[in-house]
Amino acid sequence: MGEGPRAVPPLDTGVPVLLLRLGPGPLPREALGVVRSLGRAGIEVHAVAACAGGPVGRSRHLHRMHLRPTGPPAPAALLDLLRDLSEGLGRPAVLLPVDAPAALAAAPLAGRLLGRYLLPGPLGRLTDPAELALLCRELGLPHPATAVPTGPRQAAEAAAGLGLPLVALWRHPWLRPPPAGLPGSTVVHTPDDARRLYERAERAGGGLLLRRPPPAGRDTDRFFHGCFARGGRCLIGGSGRTGRGRPWTGPATTGSRLPHPEVESAALRLAAHLGHRGLLDLDFRRDADGRHHLLGAGVGPGTRFRLFTDPSSGLDAIRALHLDLTGRTVPPVPGTPGPRPRPDTSRGCPAPPDDAARTPPPPSARPFAAPHGTPRGVPPAPAPGPLPRP
Repeated sequence: MGEGPRAVPPLDTGVPVLLLRLGPGPLPREALGVVRSLGRAGIEVHAVAACAGGPVGRSRHLHRMHLRPTGPPAPAALLDLLRDLSEGLGRPAVLLPVDAPAALAAAPLAGRLLGRYLLPGPLGRLTDPAELALLCRELGLPHPATAVPTGPRQAAEAAAGLGLPLVALWRHPWLRPPPAGLPGSTVVHTPDDARRLYERAERAGGGLLLRRPPPAGRDTDRFFHGCFARGGRCLIGGSGRTGRGRPWTGPATTGSRLPHPEVESAALRLAAHLGHRGLLDLDFRRDADGRHHLLGAGVGPGTRFRLFTDPSSGLDAIRALHLDLTGRTVPPVPGTPGPRPRPDTSRGCPAPPDDAARTPPPPSARPFAAPHGTPRGVPPAPAPGPLPRP
């Protein structure tokens, strides 16, 4: 007989979710799956972006879109914006960065947002490619040969030393001004190419990073996507094989589940080393020796979190994150890599939730406004257009 449906504790519908995007443009298309998953479960979903367009802004499952000023906000301005939004919500909310700029900007503000937001973390080291290279070195994980030059001459020497051709990346590509005309990554064929790129680093708004990844080939790319509890314990997720869509749809647009011990072991080691709590999206590529190099890491929902939905309970990584951050028990999901916790069955009930996740507001915090009040300094959401809402 097949296994019956697994029971999942109901989500705390009194805790809304705020999606934060600091990059230009509207929320990415993959955020639509997040909004649908949470909205269908009765969670109130808000979003912050520079633009209200796109399918996410038209979704009937999005409670409200909050527009932010264009351009990268200063830390003080972002802190004020998040506090104003918190007062408008009137209760603590889960703060979920959906892009690298938001993750890097929210990380140093975490301590000052306690009592207002429930945040995953730590976030900073995973979203900076230079920090990620150092992490891989600390853990002995395969990673492409990488150099962070400190000047034009050093860039040319590093390119010659790494071997050509290689890839040049900007550490913080979202800081590039729009008219700069600099792509996020560039193939470097000569040392002079690297030198000239470094001379333009000031216009790019961040440092240059040189990397020589293994060449792409048939069936060389893998990924890991999952949600982790405090201490780096995997709640739900796994590895898969990256597919390729049509050229105009962008890279890594398709994928399928495919367990891979080396990829899953690397993800678990990385999460445990950092004590990571939250989402983790990793990309790997196999070299000629069969080793899988970690190419990049993200802490947002990504495009593949629905691949690992538990068919029995409907639990996915986004709902697991909300359960965990609000102090509710996340039931074991078959196929999830890593050790599973043993429930406390001495009294016929599961182990109690971790109440530390629900930090009460500090006494010095400003009182919340009415639950349906409009946050100060935040433009109202635009009226929905005539297009059908996804």
